Amino acid sequence: MSEIDPAAVAHNVAVVRERIDRWAGGRAVELLAVTKSFPAAAIVAAMDAGCRSIGENYAQELVEKVARLPAVERPEIHFIGRLQTNKVKQLVDIVEVFQTVDRTSLVTELARRRPGARCFVQVNVSDEPQKGGCAEVDARALVASAQASGLVVTGLMTVGATGSPEDARPGFRRLRALADRLGLEHCSMGMSADLEVAVQEGATLVRVGSALFGPRVRRHDERAR
Repeated sequence: MSEIDPAAVAHNVAVVRERIDRWAGGRAVELLAVTKSFPAAAIVAAMDAGCRSIGENYAQELVEKVARLPAVERPEIHFIGRLQTNKVKQLVDIVEVFQTVDRTSLVTELARRRPGARCFVQVNVSDEPQKGGCAEVDARALVASAQASGLVVTGLMTVGATGSPEDARPGFRRLRALADRLGLEHCSMGMSADLEVAVQEGATLVRVGSALFGPRVRRHDERAR
């Protein structure tokens, strides 16, 4: 894992917040610091720089890092990777928000293990098979299923289309419109490269890793999220 320079992280957080504010038009847009593949020190540095929430992609990595955190107030932890139902048990006492709910079997397991859990329904707006998320046409039914199961659906989440930031714009726009039709406040969309476009199109939360912590080492088994 990469070494973490807290001063550099603080500087980068300020730069990213400026990028967000430039296009937010006064709206509140939350910065989620994505610490996957970085050590527990990245979580501490992000908190010290004012980030109240962090995102992690891998269940075992998250469990190990939380165990190494110092005895200080813990950030709000969002799980943002593809989630297997058999991993839910490991995470229910650690994760506050599950952002990648994409199928009814996961709804059922979350509702059983963590009644009332906060979640986002992940939607694949690009139709790219390597990306997670339910189809747009299935989103309404999945949101209804999650709500009927007692989960608190706070919004929708997506990963932008592969390519330039502008390639992601149509999908981001559709996600915002879909969230509005479903009466959901939040849209989790936009990452280091395309956050400006996401904010312009109505993101309320952006997931940023490399722009805060630098390049990361990719896992050999990593797939698009």
